[in-house]
Amino acid sequence: MIRCVRLWTGEDNNSHFEEGIIELEPGARGDALSSRVDVATVSFQETASGGAFSWHTAPVRQFVITLSGTLDFQTRDGEHFLLHPGDVLLAEDTAGSGHSWTLTDDASWRRAYVVLTPGAQVPFRTKARQRTQA
Repeated sequence: MIRCVRLWTGEDNNSHFEEGIIELEPGARGDALSSRVDVATVSFQETASGGAFSWHTAPVRQFVITLSGTLDFQTRDGEHFLLHPGDVLLAEDTAGSGHSWTLTDDASWRRAYVVLTPGAQVPFRTKARQRTQA
């Protein structure tokens, strides 16, 4: 299971988030695989420890995959969530009041930005919709 937080703009023009997972299905060799996602580009970025970024929106619909560092994200209505190494952010709040983030540990934030093609289907499932294991 891969943790994923979806960040989007609501009808109130504010950013909101929901926690979920990237859906994985049984694959070869006992691996679990997601469906393929159509992407346009991938790039990498690093922010030194202690970094922060005030209110902004995502420039495009994208995955942000955290490789190192722990971040506290905040929305304008005061909601917070943490991202840890290995977590995926599905950033879809490309308009509105935006979000901010602050690094919370001594590590730098290393991440991969994976820009999605317009209309790309993403295998995201909210916690509320997760299947129960019997």
